[in-house]
Amino acid sequence: MYSFQQAQNTGTKQHSEGAFQRVSVNLTGRLMLANHDEYDCTAVDMSPGDVVFTCDARPRAGERIIAYVDHVGRLEGNVSKLADNVFVIQINATDRKREKLAAQLTWIANKHELGLPEDRRHDRLAPRKIRTEITLDDGSKYTCRLIDLSLSGAAVDIETRPAMGAAILLGSMKGRVVRHFQEGVAIEFLGIQTRETLREFL
Repeated sequence: MYSFQQAQNTGTKQHSEGAFQRVSVNLTGRLMLANHDEYDCTAVDMSPGDVVFTCDARPRAGERIIAYVDHVGRLEGNVSKLADNVFVIQINATDRKREKLAAQLTWIANKHELGLPEDRRHDRLAPRKIRTEITLDDGSKYTCRLIDLSLSGAAVDIETRPAMGAAILLGSMKGRVVRHFQEGVAIEFLGIQTRETLREFL
């Protein structure tokens, strides 16, 4: 089971290369150079501290890059390494944003190992509200952190592990626990949601 471990924390918003463990990804997106030229790109390697892009863009060392990456959202950073069609940016982010990114990448890295279905009809959405709570059948409530969200389900980081099949309310949405993993549980909603019903998180 994959879990990001921070090797060091300098307390600054930009972390040195190697401060975080990277994971291989294949996430498409679009980025903008300092001169506002835009390019399609693919993130191929990522950690909460940096990201490796393949792209036709030719940025300069140290250049500021803004990227929008599928399933991850907006990333901003400065170019630290350059090679043919590939470059690395060091991500500038608050600790809270970096924590959210670590949770998103953990979910992506573990998805195949967990045996979670790749339901392309229900793409993962980037939640803006990640602190929430679940309510069990007996009325007990537990604070949790939203890792992943789609129209058909969610994954939450939570210390408590409700039983498999347990009925759960995530916000106002009914669901059931379908998987346990290292950081928490995966929830399948009882019905396909709409963006309107998910608006409290988006």
